[in-house]
Amino acid sequence: MKKSTTLKNLIHEKRAVPCPGAHDVLSAKLIERAGFEVLQVSGFGLAATYLGLPDMAFLSSSEMLDFTRNIVNAVNIPVMADADTGFGSAISAMRITEQVILTGAAGMNIEDQAFPKRCGHMEGKQLVSADEMVLKLKACCKIRDSLDPDFVINARTDAIAIEGIEEAIKRGNAYANAGADMIFVEAPRSEEQIERIVKEINAPVSINLFDNVKGGKTPLLSVEKLAELGVARVSIPVGTTFAAMKGVENYLEAIKGGALAEGRYDLVSTFEEFKEVVGYNTFRDLEKEYLPGFVE
Repeated sequence: MKKSTTLKNLIHEKRAVPCPGAHDVLSAKLIERAGFEVLQVSGFGLAATYLGLPDMAFLSSSEMLDFTRNIVNAVNIPVMADADTGFGSAISAMRITEQVILTGAAGMNIEDQAFPKRCGHMEGKQLVSADEMVLKLKACCKIRDSLDPDFVINARTDAIAIEGIEEAIKRGNAYANAGADMIFVEAPRSEEQIERIVKEINAPVSINLFDNVKGGKTPLLSVEKLAELGVARVSIPVGTTFAAMKGVENYLEAIKGGALAEGRYDLVSTFEEFKEVVGYNTFRDLEKEYLPGFVE
């Protein structure tokens, strides 16, 4: 089964499938190794780890595509790409949709913010008109239908923060009517708003959680509760990035001033664990088979 078909089936089950964000290939491999069914490329995480910058439209489309391709090639579960706002007009978004599908990704997120976009939990957001976003989605869906009809287009609206819940629901239905497979309503403020969104939008709904991260605007409901409400996907986009940052900080604190972290296995993986994740033994087997003068 195609990965896009697998993803499409998952979201139609409406069981709040968790979708952690990967900020690099290593985090993607760890997400898969932990048993998650799907992951997403985190533009927030990539901006931070690759550029050391906030998620404010600094990554180029070519950088995003390169990262996505590397992640897709490294794992066997469906990957959702981050297409930001489509990197320009509806015509630019068509090109991005084509290129994302060619990476082997199973779906993509695309949002209705005006440039420069930013993380949905940051201040200073602005929206394009609903009409402009509808046309952009129709353009993307035309490419999807011609290349991979099961490719999942997840249309995100940031309308709650700017125009309120009524407009977010109105936009969600307009985007679904334009062909989007799933509607991502960013930063609802309460369980009641989530319940309304799921009931009143005629498409599978994605909710974004800043799990255990201070500063997120969405209430931290359990996956079980979100599934009970009928949510299709639970996006957990930045948890791995923040965990990696805190882990490195803790390790550096332990070795500061020339100290050693000897025995602090709570701070680091073992060398054997690392080799397993990156497939070291597989390549050693290939060396043994194909390289003359192989050394044990």
